[in-house]
Amino acid sequence: MTSPTTPTPASPSTTTAHHDLCVIGSGSGNTFLDERFEHLSVAMIERGAFGGTCLNRGCIPSKMLIYPATVIRLAQEARALGVDLTLDGVRWREIRDRTFGRIDPIAAGGEDYRQGQDHLTVYNGEATFVGDRTVEVVDAHGATQQVSADRMVLAAGARPRIPQVAGLETVPFHTSDTIMRIDEVPGHLVIIGGGFIAAEMSHVFGTFGAEVTVIGRSSRVLSHEDWEIGTRFTRALGRQIDLRVNVTVTSVEPTAAGVVAHCSDGSVVEGDTLLVAAGRVPNGDQLAVERTGVRLDEYGYVVTDDTLATDAPGVWALGDIRNPLQLKHLANREADIVGHNLSHPDDLHRIDESAVPHVVFSHPEVAQVGLSEESLQALGRPYLVGRRDFGSTAYGWAMEDSVGFAKVLVDPETRLILGAHILGHEASLLIQPLAQAMALGNTADEVARTVIYPHPALTEVVEQLLLEVPHAPSTGGKFKPWEG
Repeated sequence: MTSPTTPTPASPSTTTAHHDLCVIGSGSGNTFLDERFEHLSVAMIERGAFGGTCLNRGCIPSKMLIYPATVIRLAQEARALGVDLTLDGVRWREIRDRTFGRIDPIAAGGEDYRQGQDHLTVYNGEATFVGDRTVEVVDAHGATQQVSADRMVLAAGARPRIPQVAGLETVPFHTSDTIMRIDEVPGHLVIIGGGFIAAEMSHVFGTFGAEVTVIGRSSRVLSHEDWEIGTRFTRALGRQIDLRVNVTVTSVEPTAAGVVAHCSDGSVVEGDTLLVAAGRVPNGDQLAVERTGVRLDEYGYVVTDDTLATDAPGVWALGDIRNPLQLKHLANREADIVGHNLSHPDDLHRIDESAVPHVVFSHPEVAQVGLSEESLQALGRPYLVGRRDFGSTAYGWAMEDSVGFAKVLVDPETRLILGAHILGHEASLLIQPLAQAMALGNTADEVARTVIYPHPALTEVVEQLLLEVPHAPSTGGKFKPWEG
């Protein structure tokens, strides 16, 4: 355990306040403060808009932009079905304002609600630990206040990672925090990074009329996905935009039209708008959590046990500040557990992260739950593989689908599902029965043969995928991955 440092003395202008409970971050950290805590003096510290990343600059606004983009893509693909549709235009500002015209009042209303509670005090500003369960909060006007608490919850999320690129400080650029609020669709959007933000934003702005160039340093886009899914998605994306893989941006410089990026392969890319989408960094370092005895791992994430308690007595953590998966639905589950454990210290709940699904809402969609082939091979675990193309199902025929693909990994002895990976239309929905089966301990055979699937719905992809899993000898064994 790291020992807390000696508290920094408060300056003469600093006021101090002590509470029973302090929550840093108003995203998922705001969700568990219900009637169980109304008898306590509670502090909530937030440096930005209430609601955290998901509400203000992540999941929700991006999906409100992605849905109309997907509608356009489906219309464009209708030609293969004998239907000719034309796009008369995209009213970007109307789409943007519809999005944030709903979101911004929700954020403001969330803060107003908390401000109106007698037992809860909201502190707006930057928080930094100065000692054991004590933070200094500096507001927008420079006023400083020290806040301490008997118990604290770290729910301060993550921020965009800014890579070391020569000249980046000389050019205007966007991150996922700002790109969705721009005034016009770019003429040419240059994206540094090949992860889910790059995939989703290239779908949005490419469909809305921008020329898009994605520059990724890995050999495929979505390199954290199962290799087969990532490879197939890279091929699909490369047919939609200008995609550069195995390439890094070595330097950027401003131009009269915007920005020029110099790449490691000697190429030069010019655009009017630059989006840096190089991942996200947990905010534990900005809080200086070590000063309250909290430990960070090698990647900067707060270390907790499975009850979400940190090394420091009285300090818990939840969400992106502790979890590299950085998923809102997982953060909400963590918040449920923290809320229970704070109010029921003699009946602790524990987090189970073995079956957490995630989705990239690109076109095509990508969804995953559990382990990938790479992970299983690294662990030395034997597995069986089932594969199914969407186009091999009746609904896939109806869609003339040539991209959709599903894959499942199964333990040869127990027949339990170890991981599932889907690329294609409504992958976000199709992954759910597989995630549910993993969570409930159902075997691949039970899910395939006990459940009755409606015909000819797209869910037959799941049924037929599971029926494709071979039966290995009882000794199990590793099977050679697909090489197509």
